[in-house]
Amino acid sequence: MIPSRFRSLLLSQAMLLAAIPAHAQDDGDTASIDACIAIEIDAARLACYDRAMGRQSRDPQQADAAAASARQSRKATPAPAEAAALPKAALARRALSDLFDQDSDPVDMAIANAGRGSLLDSRWELARDSKLGTFNFRAYKPVYLMPAFWSSKPNVMPHSPNPDNSVDAPQALDDVEAKFQISFKTKALENLFGDNGDLWMAYTQSSRWQVYNGEASRPFRETNYEPEVLLAFRTGYGLLGWKGRMAAAGINHQSNGRADPLSRSWNRVMFNIGLDREGWALTLRPWIRIADGNDDDNPDISDYMGRGDATLVRVLPDGQQFSLMLRHSLRGGDRAHGAAQLDWGFPLHGAFRGHLQLFDGYGESLVDYNHRATWIGLGVSLMEWY
Repeated sequence: MIPSRFRSLLLSQAMLLAAIPAHAQDDGDTASIDACIAIEIDAARLACYDRAMGRQSRDPQQADAAAASARQSRKATPAPAEAAALPKAALARRALSDLFDQDSDPVDMAIANAGRGSLLDSRWELARDSKLGTFNFRAYKPVYLMPAFWSSKPNVMPHSPNPDNSVDAPQALDDVEAKFQISFKTKALENLFGDNGDLWMAYTQSSRWQVYNGEASRPFRETNYEPEVLLAFRTGYGLLGWKGRMAAAGINHQSNGRADPLSRSWNRVMFNIGLDREGWALTLRPWIRIADGNDDDNPDISDYMGRGDATLVRVLPDGQQFSLMLRHSLRGGDRAHGAAQLDWGFPLHGAFRGHLQLFDGYGESLVDYNHRATWIGLGVSLMEWY
């Protein structure tokens, strides 16, 4: 049962969100255009102008059709006689050169623009003509503030198989706290391999604040820091009605920056596979943990925080966004643990969006990596996820 104190908080938050009128901009609205001028980030300013002027987004289906036609044209074009006579090594060098030099070939340009305007392209600038250069800050994970974040079972005794990382006395914790998250990414290098291959740097920070716990001086219970580097490539295949848009690999570090016995951290080699279709995006992320040796804060973390996750996103025409994350240890028996998280974003006013989050399972935060509970949060998002 959800306690009456949290139900009151949720009700007050919902009434506050409902009291903010939905905001619809007329095409060419002067006030909205003036607001765009103040935006410093190039990509965000361009998106703001597009919304203010009612500009229609690019049609990825048309880009996919043009790419498919270009591939058929390429297959139907016979190889020149002089090329057919070349040794295999010379043919490979020529193919490699053609792959990296697509400035003047309209067929190659059409192939490289497959999926332009799709959900994943809008996030990762995958298509050739979608690239906006380096060091533009972009959205990564949701950015939100939740004044009400309720736990069914606060973790008053965090523990780990490492005896140095287990508390010896219960903590005084409220079951209602606040949670907020900031997250962004920026492209450090672009087109490392012809017109493909971008190096992204990302950072996510999420905090859980016992703001209503006056008896304990309102401490920050847990903050997680997550920098990562990712090398992303455009792909172009079809699978059961989905379009494979992206493949990536990178390094991810996550820690809570605390001293023993509450210190938690791990490092991973991450792999990303991204697919989308109209209004949907699916990201699969298997990973391999990099061992910390004998001085490991959480040696069994992979059996609770998992060895991979899958995130399905649905974007509706009215601006609502749904995200479902599923995570599992990929082991059986006593080592089988996982988690599920549902996020719902809905328009409120301008860039502000309502945000509802439901989480059940292990690892809502690092200090809770082997603690199972249900969390419910309500607040506002500060930018769209897609």
